[in-house]
Amino acid sequence: MSKIRYKKTDPRIATLIEDLRVKSRENDALIWKDVAGRLERPRRSYATVNLSHINRHVAENETIVVPGKVLGAGTVSYPLVVGAFNFSEGARAKITDAGGECLTIEELLARNPAGSNMRIIM
Repeated sequence: MSKIRYKKTDPRIATLIEDLRVKSRENDALIWKDVAGRLERPRRSYATVNLSHINRHVAENETIVVPGKVLGAGTVSYPLVVGAFNFSEGARAKITDAGGECLTIEELLARNPAGSNMRIIM
């Protein structure tokens, strides 16, 4: 029985998945291959992470990637760099107010193509 592959209809996701796979091969960065695999799944299975979860599990000045959406429930009490597919307005405001940065996965990929010193948060 063969595995059925569905084509992504959102051009941003399709382009991002391809870019992640290319950078993963070029830089031997398995983190980007992992993120691409998670984004290939149906959108309803994307990660949704609250700021309270990030605040509990992430250290100060750490870089994380969320293959999904960051929601604004909770607070962040220190600066950090968060790369995600999407942010709620509340989450974006709270992260920047704490001195952190909100980046799209595309921007994070351009900044760190080797994928070093970062974690995936689900």
